Amino acid sequence: MRIKTVEFIKSAAKANQAPQDQRPHIAFAGRSNVGKSSLLNTLFNRKRMALVSSTPGKTQLLNFFLVNDKIYFVDLPGYGFAKVPKKVKAEWGRLIETYLIENENLKCVVVLTDIRHDVQKTDRQLIEWLAQNDIPFIVVGTKADKLPKSKLNMQLARNRKALADSGVEQIILFSTVTKIGKAELLTEIEKLL
Repeated sequence: MRIKTVEFIKSAAKANQAPQDQRPHIAFAGRSNVGKSSLLNTLFNRKRMALVSSTPGKTQLLNFFLVNDKIYFVDLPGYGFAKVPKKVKAEWGRLIETYLIENENLKCVVVLTDIRHDVQKTDRQLIEWLAQNDIPFIVVGTKADKLPKSKLNMQLARNRKALADSGVEQIILFSTVTKIGKAELLTEIEKLL
């Protein structure tokens, strides 16, 4: 898959505010500091299409980007690390869950994890929830450029082992700096379409 055009369509505070046409949706989910916006900008070949912030938790709505006039890439609110009130986190959780369950055009969720660390409890919970609800997903290990190759391979093996019970066979390594994983991720998304 080659991304030629990207257009920001809208932000939605409720799941039923998602675009209502029949184009497929690919959602991107992960902890608040995992690099979702940076990954999306790398896929888009744009620097600031998806807003990047030094403060985790800035994405608080569902953000819809129309790719190649055919597919929506959806930036979901981050979970976990964001310094926001528990009530706000609970609202994000309901928003995300409602969107993921009720959207008939959802083809896949790209789950971003930080490859520098062991799989977090919240990441595992999301992956298990997606598997239980028969929602296809792809797991991506971000920030792959931040570890030396020997440590990277060791951490990748640890995370694969930790997620094996959840049906995860592959973790795509991704770096917004070196662009590693970009082509592989777009290929996997294309297969699901």
